[in-house]
Amino acid sequence: MNQIKKIRSTSIWIFIVPFIGINACLLLTTQFHSFDLIAHQYKIFSPFPYIDGGVSISRTARYYPAYLIFKPAMFLTSFLLIKYWLFNKEVIQNFNKNHKHLKKIMFFGIGSAIALTIHSIFLGISFENDFYKFFRRVIMFVFIIFEITAQAYLVATLYSFKNELIKFINVKVLKLKLILVSILIVVAVISIPILSWPGNTFKFLKHALEWDYFLGVITFYLLTYFMWKKN
Repeated sequence: MNQIKKIRSTSIWIFIVPFIGINACLLLTTQFHSFDLIAHQYKIFSPFPYIDGGVSISRTARYYPAYLIFKPAMFLTSFLLIKYWLFNKEVIQNFNKNHKHLKKIMFFGIGSAIALTIHSIFLGISFENDFYKFFRRVIMFVFIIFEITAQAYLVATLYSFKNELIKFINVKVLKLKLILVSILIVVAVISIPILSWPGNTFKFLKHALEWDYFLGVITFYLLTYFMWKKN
């Protein structure tokens, strides 16, 4: 099916674009200080936030010139996400035109892409307003919940007719996707009390969770690339 080829090509870019974009912002903010690309007050001296949690993702991306990398990367990722979920809809309909999870997959999948776009638009805009700060947190929360929900429904749907997909997919990789989504859900539930704790309590743990969770979410798309057989 031509849709499978489109899913493979789209999914690998959904992994590559945000991974390079966000880590380019990290390197720009933490490593290239001698080039004076970022104002001194915005420079971060943190070796590896995936482990030490020295800085949040938004902190590395919201100042000039980092947001010139981050925003286009996220806009492109949002576009690719919408295409990805539409291609998956076509594949599912080839096997079960009215699958019970199809509408949920589309709602949460495309909803996550829209939330990512809104978050990217407002990142870097500074308003000393509690409602605005709350709004940004809610949008990021919606993106994460919608994204994980869409991934979970998609994996469950593929599992429901995996025997019919046997010549198209690597079942072992599908199982890895199931394990990954399960871990992401468990970590999200466990992390809610930590992330909602007021002030700077658990700040470094929150930041490390943010970076590692981001990596886990986009790894889902890397696994998609390897799950669908090339021929």
